[in-house]
Amino acid sequence: MKHAIVIVDDDPIIRMDIREMLEEEGYHVVGEGKNGQEAVELAARLKPDLVIMDVKMPVMNGIKATRIIQGMQELGTSVLLLTAYSQKELVQEAREAGVIAYLVKPVTEADLIPAVEIALSQKARFDGLRRDLKQLRQSLEERKWVEKAKGVLMKRFGLDEQEAYARLRDLSMAERVPLPELAARFLAEGSG
Repeated sequence: MKHAIVIVDDDPIIRMDIREMLEEEGYHVVGEGKNGQEAVELAARLKPDLVIMDVKMPVMNGIKATRIIQGMQELGTSVLLLTAYSQKELVQEAREAGVIAYLVKPVTEADLIPAVEIALSQKARFDGLRRDLKQLRQSLEERKWVEKAKGVLMKRFGLDEQEAYARLRDLSMAERVPLPELAARFLAEGSG
């Protein structure tokens, strides 16, 4: 599956050239814009995998737009910045804004496609880390429910930790309900 990409540059010729390079490689360009405000709106509406955007644009520059896009974490959209300028301060600002790649114009296909590939592979890695973090948070929350339910059983029936856990586990198996779900239900029913 080729990825959805948005191109944002105030120069329509550059947008057209980039679109052609991407489409020749099988990428799906889902939108185009001419300023940072449009980049933010397109990212929010289209939820692309990648936004390729110029730094210097009217209305809102690419760095400010990147900060806003990266602030919308539910999007999971990566940003590759294009610029005619390679000053250290600009590169530093781009890095701090969360840019995943940075290319200096004029952009050739030999430069663009590898940068897009790397940006998308980094995005996939970040997406995996986000999923792992979400799963770890859920596991931690479930563990807390089990620990609280054990504590209630220990207090109510004078059980030690192993005995309380064994009761919860046995009930979980008997009712064919996952242990965290059983613990949460047990606590919600006023047993906590």
